[in-house]
Amino acid sequence: MRDYYEVLNVSKDATEDELRSAFRRLAKKYHPDLNPGDEEAEKNFKEINEAYEVLNNPEMRQRYDTYGHAGVDGQAGHGQGFGGFEDVFSDIFDIFGGGFGGGGSSRTRRRGPTRGADLRYDLNLEFDEAVFGVEKEIQVRKAETCGTCDGSGAKPGTSRETCSKCNGTGEVRYSQQSPFGQMIRVATCDQCHGEGEIIKERCNTCSGTGREMKDKRIKVKVPAGVDTGSIISIRGEGEPGERGGSAGDLFIYIAVEEHDIFVREGNDIYFTAPISFVTAALGAEIEIPTLEGVIDYTIPAGTQTGTRFRLRNKGVPNVRGIGRGDLYFDVQVQVPKELNDKQKELLLHFAKESGEISKEGKKGFFGKMKDVFGN
Repeated sequence: MRDYYEVLNVSKDATEDELRSAFRRLAKKYHPDLNPGDEEAEKNFKEINEAYEVLNNPEMRQRYDTYGHAGVDGQAGHGQGFGGFEDVFSDIFDIFGGGFGGGGSSRTRRRGPTRGADLRYDLNLEFDEAVFGVEKEIQVRKAETCGTCDGSGAKPGTSRETCSKCNGTGEVRYSQQSPFGQMIRVATCDQCHGEGEIIKERCNTCSGTGREMKDKRIKVKVPAGVDTGSIISIRGEGEPGERGGSAGDLFIYIAVEEHDIFVREGNDIYFTAPISFVTAALGAEIEIPTLEGVIDYTIPAGTQTGTRFRLRNKGVPNVRGIGRGDLYFDVQVQVPKELNDKQKELLLHFAKESGEISKEGKKGFFGKMKDVFGN
């Protein structure tokens, strides 16, 4: 006779949880229902039961550790009794889709209401639509309740009938002998598949499923301020539920096209405004684009290229309806590439007046630099 610890493949100091885990694994592997006609599996199954019954009982385990098999001979199988294994065997019989008992209660297998699946729709928006909000009409192809049978799955004029095999419970019970006596195994009814009802004459439109594929047009209100990655949910516009379950939801994923001028970062927008060097030097009123249209803005004299200006509350509205971002623009001084003789003469005069070219012939900065570097 093999050592009980060897049978369960555990160490001699195994904890109660380790014993239980080992027993569950091996009992599922060698259970007669999973190995029909296999005498070796049945033998192993009995050996596993005996080892676990001894080692799982503190008093019997102590005697076994002290005296070996002689200390528990004749007592294995008569200690805890069948009830001590109920929590373990409940896992085993879940393999077969049913429960167990000593001829008593069972757990119902009739399937209850199931919520419908959620759906996804990808919606592309123009920049302005995302900023200010818009109402869109989309078309979604999805399963809906069959209009012919009104979701029953039965041909019009007929109806579902109670399953004669399980009497509407959705489960059947089988009696079987085990090493511990008679056991009742409960399984899902194979005739109605746990529904408790059968359809003798199926609907020609939906083939008994109770649903059909349809194209549905749905109006979507897109709030102002959404951006790429925003998600809009519409409750109840997903797939219909089963057996009275609620419908799923429709999730709309937003993608926003880029703008020709503006770059969005959060609720703020940015762009670059080109200005002439005359405007930069003397200052002037220029036209600036905003989300609402063009406005006049005064550029101060002496503005340098790269200077950033800010227009408060001219950015994107907050999607939650509280405030809005700002608009920023950087000026970029444009230098003319071609000049006529008159323009060149004026610029040279300007250079002399500004000190870039010395009136007395003194060397300016660039002249001195050439002397230092010898070039």
